[in-house]
Amino acid sequence: MVKERTLPRHKGVYILPNLFTTASLFLGFMGMIWAIEGLYENSALCMLGSCLFDGLDGKVARLTNTTSEFGVQYDSLADLVAFGATPALTMYLWQLHAFGTLGLMASFLLIACGALRLARFNVQSAVTSKKFFVGLPIPAQASTLATLILFAPHLPENWIVDVLPTACLVLVYVLSFLMVSTMRYASFKEYGFIKAHPFSSMVTVILLFVMVASRPKMLGFLFFLGYLISGPIYTLFILSPRSSKLVTPKETQQG
Repeated sequence: MVKERTLPRHKGVYILPNLFTTASLFLGFMGMIWAIEGLYENSALCMLGSCLFDGLDGKVARLTNTTSEFGVQYDSLADLVAFGATPALTMYLWQLHAFGTLGLMASFLLIACGALRLARFNVQSAVTSKKFFVGLPIPAQASTLATLILFAPHLPENWIVDVLPTACLVLVYVLSFLMVSTMRYASFKEYGFIKAHPFSSMVTVILLFVMVASRPKMLGFLFFLGYLISGPIYTLFILSPRSSKLVTPKETQQG
């Protein structure tokens, strides 16, 4: 009698990270459906939910030691849907359709730059520092647009009619550029500062959580807008002067 071959028990946990990735993909799909139906706030919430599951799948994979090349590629494909196609379609139907071809190209540029950003990340992830992302992460781009949709009802009515459409068009182009730029954004994957200052770090995190939780629709957008600006500020005003100081006068003369 031939005994049935069973896989080792630990093999079953390989499905866990992919389940979180699938949940992120499903929310991205639902976000597109709700955007087509005109439920833009629901679509924005789906994008934020996708960000949550996208963060969890990597954490679970590392905790269970189940990282794999398949999971990396599957995660990137899901990210392109949830953080590329969904925000592009949502922004086009919400505001950008009013600009005709210009709005259509802005929406497509968001997807194209998102795909380029993911491809570059997959290629360079093994050789670049984990302390910073090169270019704006695509989940941060989607979260910025999602929180803008939730923030918009708090704007004055004349701003919603006169300013918001143009602001959305400009923001989409800026986000697309930042994703494929070489701006450095904090990844929060290295916790040296937190380990060195555990109490002050905990207090800061609690204060930020309380502030955002008190007015999530308003302060959420301001939080991601601050992260958006942090990349150019760090790269141009902190990293560049620091790099120039490393060049000795002799090297300058030889150059």
